[in-house]
Amino acid sequence: MAEHYESPLASRYASEYMLNLFSAEKRAETWRRLWAALADAESRLGLPISREQVRELEEHIADIDFEAIRKREKEVRHDVMAHVYAFGRAAPSAAGIIHLGATSCYVTDNADLILYRDGLKYLRAELLKVIRNLADFAEKYRSLPTLGYTHFQPAQLVTVGKRAALWLQDFLADLEELDFVLEHIPFLGCRGTTGTEASFMELFDGDGEKIDEMNRMLCESFGFSRCFTVCGQTYPRKLDSRILNCLSAVAQSCCRMANDIRLLQHDRQLEEPFEKGQIGSSAMPYKRNPMRCERICSLSRYLMTDAMNAPLTASLQWLERTLDDSANRRISLPEGFLCADAVLRLSQNVTDGLVVREKVIGKAVREYLPFIATENLMMEAVKRGGDRQELHEVIRQCSMEATERMRNGEEGRLLELLEKHPEFGLNREELEKALDPACYTGRCAQQVENLLKQVRPLLEDVEEGSADIQV
Repeated sequence: MAEHYESPLASRYASEYMLNLFSAEKRAETWRRLWAALADAESRLGLPISREQVRELEEHIADIDFEAIRKREKEVRHDVMAHVYAFGRAAPSAAGIIHLGATSCYVTDNADLILYRDGLKYLRAELLKVIRNLADFAEKYRSLPTLGYTHFQPAQLVTVGKRAALWLQDFLADLEELDFVLEHIPFLGCRGTTGTEASFMELFDGDGEKIDEMNRMLCESFGFSRCFTVCGQTYPRKLDSRILNCLSAVAQSCCRMANDIRLLQHDRQLEEPFEKGQIGSSAMPYKRNPMRCERICSLSRYLMTDAMNAPLTASLQWLERTLDDSANRRISLPEGFLCADAVLRLSQNVTDGLVVREKVIGKAVREYLPFIATENLMMEAVKRGGDRQELHEVIRQCSMEATERMRNGEEGRLLELLEKHPEFGLNREELEKALDPACYTGRCAQQVENLLKQVRPLLEDVEEGSADIQV
């Protein structure tokens, strides 16, 4: 029998934690926990539900007959009622009070909120591991001069650590956004078919305080601080936009970093990890392709485009409820979490094993440093009595000649050309003294240290180690 299609996010990239979080078992168990919590709250607030019935529900949270659920759903064409039926069979004494006063969105939406919150907490820990790796890397190489690039053309010197600090700062912004989202996820609670709580006004004989207390109890049971103030049948789908935008932001940062590493690996200045037995190409055995960074970029593009699903869904919700969100959300939200998980796991792996080729970096620095040093050389020559404008023209002409040599595959030898101009007034030894790379990196090392002062307090409880990924 041929194997069925399986999402690559599930089969190749995502962690066991995330696969379990969005599994059918976890979702069904969460629904049952919600039904048990509702029965418990209703019982405590005086509705005719015995403590024995509540206990029986709590004892059968994990006792799920998925075959019975599939058969029942085929008959009734309603997934929630199929689960109610199966739960009632597992806890027969409580079968008649399951789902009392609730609508399907009580379990579907509240379960989603629980899963999304827990998923964000897990991704936060994974993001912190990337931040830790980059912080260690930036600190180690904070003073190592390297050629900077603007427009991917040689520019002034920076340091390897400062460049990593740029990536690190992006991830800190993502952490800030993720924390904001986590802190602002309300619970739906149990609000009825159009969010009016009319069914509970009937059950509690018009006592609104009992309804509020029931929802407070539900929030407390699942670790939420509050419910949405108002809602329709579902929680506002704007929240999904906020969540997927947050995941997209992480993807943007990972993709930017991975692209930079790919460019630097082309010049052999920086390399992603490469396993001892790893094969770079089926046809070219010498290849060392940056396949992990390429995969980060590839998956990040998917996640950034996946985030468009949520605003489109949120903008098309009709009045108190429509169901054209359901099929889309079943795919876009879980897949978004699995993809963010995969991207962060890859980013952990790459940042934990980055290889810096210091000799290659030094060679590139030495090649371009004479051009970078020309302003300092001009200032020194002016201090010795030279004419700034004449010196500028000398430097321009010599630089053009040196650049043309380099374009033809020869050495530029800019200092040699400058030495031949007596108006410059500097001998070769004096010219060479200006070529200390550390003199041209500005405050790079200090900027890295300033950023790390913000980062270190965030990393006190970060677990050691990085993700073991499938190469």
